[in-house]
Amino acid sequence: MKKDIEITLDEINEYSRALHCPTRWEIIHFLGEGEKSTGEIRDHLETSCHSTGEQNLYYHLSELNSAGIIDRARYREEGGGAPEKVWKLSVGKITIDLLGGELRDECKNKGDKNGKRKTSG
Repeated sequence: MKKDIEITLDEINEYSRALHCPTRWEIIHFLGEGEKSTGEIRDHLETSCHSTGEQNLYYHLSELNSAGIIDRARYREEGGGAPEKVWKLSVGKITIDLLGGELRDECKNKGDKNGKRKTSG
């Protein structure tokens, strides 16, 4: 079952890192249709102009999994080979709480040790 989550500004970097790539959006939409194996995802990407190598596919799946957007549903064993992972979409909606979390003081990062802006000239 897909869940809806709310994230704060503190958590936004984790999700933006996972969602920055069009290939990952294609994977998300494909998994929105239901559980799919790694092979089915690879085949789908090849037919949808998002072809990627085996290692890149595992990297994309790993990033989406680490962010909690997709989950391993189960393993599928066919033909006596190694079991294949079957993936599912675990988040259907992400809402950002713009007032939650803490803002970082960007001036301190750009200034001197006292937080004052450095000037040139």
